[in-house]
Parts: sequence; C-alpha cells; structure tokens
Amino acid sequence: MGMKEQVHAALGQMTGAERKVAHAFLANYPSSGLSTVAEFAALAGTSAPTVLRFVSRLGFSGYPEFQRLLRTEIQAELLSPLEKGDTSPARSADGSALGSYFARATANIQATLDAIPESEFEAACALLSDHKSACYMLGGRFSDAIARYMAAHLRIVRPNVRRFQDQTSTWDDQLLDVRAGDVVVLFDIRRYQRDLVHLSELLCERKARIVLITDTWLSPISHYARVVLPCAIDSGRTWDSGVVLMALAEAIVDRVTHRDWDAARSRIQALEHIHWNKPPATE
Repeated sequence: MGMKEQVHAALGQMTGAERKVAHAFLANYPSSGLSTVAEFAALAGTSAPTVLRFVSRLGFSGYPEFQRLLRTEIQAELLSPLEKGDTSPARSADGSALGSYFARATANIQATLDAIPESEFEAACALLSDHKSACYMLGGRFSDAIARYMAAHLRIVRPNVRRFQDQTSTWDDQLLDVRAGDVVVLFDIRRYQRDLVHLSELLCERKARIVLITDTWLSPISHYARVVLPCAIDSGRTWDSGVVLMALAEAIVDRVTHRDWDAARSRIQALEHIHWNKPPATE
C-alpha cells in the first residue's frame, strides 16, 4: 500500500491525537511528512511524541525510516514511462510473455481486492445509485476512456449520467449545472493531472460528492473525495496497467445495476423498445 493508503487503513486504530496527525499528513501530503518532527507536530496541533507514536502506529521503526520510504514513494509517483523501465521479467518461467503479463495483472487484481474495504465499495455504489442526484464522469489522459465506458453503461440503468466534455477551458461552463449532492466519479493515476485536481477543488466548493478511483499512492484529489478506491496499477514494466481500473469500473456498474434491478430493468426494456422500433433509414 502507498503511504496515504496505509494512513487511511490505520485511522480506526488511532487515538484522537494520532488522528489529528493523520489528517494533517493527508491534507498536506507530502510536505508534512518531509518536515521535521517539531514542524509536523505544530502543523497538526499536537506534540512531537504524538507524531512519533503516529509513525510507530504505521509500523515504522522511527521517523527517519518513515521519511525515507515517503521520499521513495514520491519518486515512484513521478516516474515517466521511460524511467519505470522494465523491472520485471518479460516472460514467465515457461517462456510466455502473455502468461507473465497476465500473472502481474492477476496479482494487481488481488492486491486491489485486499486494499479496498467492502464498505468503501458499497459506499461508492450507494452514491451512484441515488437517482435523485446527477452523476458525472471524467478521467485523465488515459483513464478517461474507462470513465467514458463506465458512463455509457450507467446511462442505461440510471438517469442523469453525464461526462465532462471537450477541453479543460469548457469545464467551468459545465460546472454551472453541478448541484450540491451530485456525484462525480474521477479517475486520476500517477502522474496526477493538475487540471483534474483543480476541478475537484471547484466541485468540492459546489458540495458535489466525489468518488475517486486512483492508484495506491492516492491522487491529491483524495483530499476532496467522499470515497477513495485505490487500485494497483504497477505492471513492473514501461506502462502502468489499466486492467484493475476497468475491472473496478465494471464491478461498480454491475452492483449499481442490481441494487435497484426493477428500475434498471425498466430502463433497459425501454431502450430495447426504442432500438428495435426505429424507422428504417431513408436513402
């Protein structure tokens, strides 16, 4: 797990003072963890011993180890495809490149399943099942294709599903229609997009409820999100993997479809009627 993910997972076991440190860390990641113990304590409004207990709670032997691994994590977040290189075998033991890649994808699926609490998954699906609120989708440079795929399915089983369209400069115009309580699903993986982070700030101001699908290092959007679903994307090769992102999107679509099956079935039937009763095209 990434450092922020570890903190989220450990919140339930922390004392009140330790949670103040955790919240300060998450709200000011990564600068808070790179400061001195005294500066970190002042930022959190606690004491230096509380910061050290927080670090110990996460399983670190001391503050230097905590900072060393935090720096390593930050470097991993910023890696370009060339810098990632080929750090895992291109072929499996039996010489199969396809088998090797599928084995890594399978490991990422299991790691994600272990990292996402069922309660968080259900919370995301409950938000997306609220037909009283509009639902918006958007992703990054590569992940927006998955957001589009997810929106295409959800549009069939529930009303008012939309995607933020076109160029960044038009997003402000589209924000005019976002109301308090609307749900926005954002995909953002390393290297995180500043325009998506800025959009999440504006969505938060409009009191939209954000569901973030991200990687194990957690996009800065996690600071504004109601639900955070971290996915394992590291393939050990040049390109990060989108397999788990797609699998999670499909799992959400399936769950939302069957949370209110009567309503979903009615919409699917209506769509089938429209589809099969179209007038023939004219020449």
